Amino acid sequence: MTQLGLGLLVGYSNTYISNVETTKEAPSLTFIQRADLHLKTGGTLELLWWSWKNGSLIQGFPEYTAQEANATALRIFQPRVIPGLLQTAEYAAAMESGNVLRGKISQAQADSRVKFLLDRQRIFTKTPRPSLRVVMDETCLVRPIGGPSVMARQLRHLEVLAREPRTTIQVALNAVAELHPLSHPLTLLTMAGRTMLGYTEGLQRGYLERDSETVAEWADDYDLLQAEALSPTESLAKTRRLREDFEHAS
Repeated sequence: MTQLGLGLLVGYSNTYISNVETTKEAPSLTFIQRADLHLKTGGTLELLWWSWKNGSLIQGFPEYTAQEANATALRIFQPRVIPGLLQTAEYAAAMESGNVLRGKISQAQADSRVKFLLDRQRIFTKTPRPSLRVVMDETCLVRPIGGPSVMARQLRHLEVLAREPRTTIQVALNAVAELHPLSHPLTLLTMAGRTMLGYTEGLQRGYLERDSETVAEWADDYDLLQAEALSPTESLAKTRRLREDFEHAS
């Protein structure tokens, strides 16, 4: 599509679009939202805009989220904290408040991160809805982020999500942690055409893996982890019991 053609669709001049492309001018949020709509990019451009605007995301993560928005299936393993796509707004805010208190990010960056996260969750309103398989270790369910009330509502949210179509949530018990083949967060994306991508994170940055052999090895490890975890029914029951414990403590 030409600059002139895009300009006619979004209501901006081709000069403005040229300046954005050559970084002479920063894109406005309105322009980005209109471009998302007419280019049918599923909100990806806005997600990246928020990342750029506040510099709030770790290196490598925006590249991953651009792929995540178009995935047909996601397989996620998360240690220690609830996976982002499953977090409630108040749980996410509590997570980021800790980063603010430690001086790692500003409050504006924290707010941007939470908004970015909630925008990412819109992929589950798409038709067809992408399939989602999640394994999280037991620590995610008992670590009291935000206090008992926040955790109770977060776990209730997981119970609701576990009943959604094309969604499987499993818990890997701490008692058999030595059998878990994964120790770092991992996401496997299935894209159109059955191409698979992998994503993991270190302390300072994220890594989007495209090498098919490496991603296949990660997928094998994920399958082993899933086999060692509680079944979806058992995981739902455990989540419910822990949620009730948090409710009694709040």
